[in-house]
Amino acid sequence: MGLHRLSSHADRSLDSGAPSMMTSRKLVDYVTAEPFRPFRIKMASGQSFDIRHPEMILVGRTSVRVYTATGDDDNEKWHDVSLMLMETIEPLGAAVTP
Repeated sequence: MGLHRLSSHADRSLDSGAPSMMTSRKLVDYVTAEPFRPFRIKMASGQSFDIRHPEMILVGRTSVRVYTATGDDDNEKWHDVSLMLMETIEPLGAAVTP
């Protein structure tokens, strides 16, 4: 799985060959890959989420819930993220072995 670039709304309106927006099915393919390969979701806002384990993300029909933690309990939280606002998904590194 290489870099997956998603098109903006303007790109899709005129060019039928442009990549489509992220779908829950495409994201589930990343989450359920065996072996799981960590990946980064980059948002239109510039924010990014590193998914290092499949239990860090819950995929819904139109949005996902992403878990983030920075080391202490006060900074652990879930973020609700729209699939429409995702710009790219890229691999982070080696596959995770169970």
